[in-house]
Amino acid sequence: MRQVAVVGVGLSKFGEIWNRSFRELIAEAGVMALNDCNLHGNEIEALFIGTMASGLLVGQEHIGALIADHMGLNPIPATRVEAACASGSLAFRQAYMAVASGLHDVVVAGGVEKMTDVNVNDASLALGAAGDADWELFNGATFPGLYALMARRYMHEFGATEEQFAAVAVKNHKNAVHNPYAQFQKEITLETVMKSKMVASPLKVFDCSPITDGAAVAVLMPIDKAKKFVDCPVEVIGSGQASDTIALHSRKSLTEITATRVAAKKAYEMAKLKPRDISLAEVHDCFTIAEILAIEDLGFFGRGRGAKATADGKTALNSEISINTSGGLKGKGHPVGATGVAQVVEATLQLQGKAGKRQVDEPKYALTHNVGGSGATALVHIFKKG
Repeated sequence: MRQVAVVGVGLSKFGEIWNRSFRELIAEAGVMALNDCNLHGNEIEALFIGTMASGLLVGQEHIGALIADHMGLNPIPATRVEAACASGSLAFRQAYMAVASGLHDVVVAGGVEKMTDVNVNDASLALGAAGDADWELFNGATFPGLYALMARRYMHEFGATEEQFAAVAVKNHKNAVHNPYAQFQKEITLETVMKSKMVASPLKVFDCSPITDGAAVAVLMPIDKAKKFVDCPVEVIGSGQASDTIALHSRKSLTEITATRVAAKKAYEMAKLKPRDISLAEVHDCFTIAEILAIEDLGFFGRGRGAKATADGKTALNSEISINTSGGLKGKGHPVGATGVAQVVEATLQLQGKAGKRQVDEPKYALTHNVGGSGATALVHIFKKG
């Protein structure tokens, strides 16, 4: 396999974007990514796009062909991939494998979702389809309810508190203040989280990621060619993907996500690294409990210790490990198809030293972690300066 690097990245603004269509969002991010590495569209050989629920949310399927056409990239192969909220990371992994295998040299990985064109109930139903439609969604168990079950069990097993969960949201909003593309660029207090409306006990409004519009794009190529286009390419040194049962009731535990542990093990082994080697990580914090589980499943903290570690400030910027410097899904926003690629964008900017006021001091390795549904799919990627 060839060594692969990210050479260009681009983001649209995340949020309720009323003046941009689905296709305009991905085009905006794509143009930014190409400009970032001084490439032209006619140099792209293949395109992989992650989107979860475009049919339900904007009434459009056949997304690969749509985007290739809209961006003037015909006749290159363009493929839409879907893995619920992990669709973006899966698109990135497919692009990585296409370059690593030698099949293509210049490949674009993108993700996009337009979620605010429908009402909240319709968006919730679309998202709920990422769980088990027969056993969970049909019986009223949407994702706040499923993650609330995880949170309650975690509190029962490890004595964690709602305030410790709330510390995740406070930290991530603080990081998002310095991200110009983030949906929420405003700090919040612990009291704000604790007094927000209950959604599914113990999870409140400020424990939950928002409904978001947005797009993200990354350009990949062999690392030996990458240095001809950019001064600081970012090498992909680890990639792991794993699956688990789609229904929560079939899992062996509600306080860990096995797919994350398996995907992380594969990525660490490929990169020849340990969790302690990672400087920063963008993890899947669709709910505050999700970040707690992630930092344990990825090996940064032992089981049952993630909540206290967060409350103690060990995951803050330039602390023991910098978690979700972008603001995470909670602060940056969560346009589900775009999230995984947006994590790659943040990892790339950090390793290139371009993250501004949220910059990690001298990062060596960055990790991204993206989950589909309540944990039926997980992807982990590891990066270093090329």
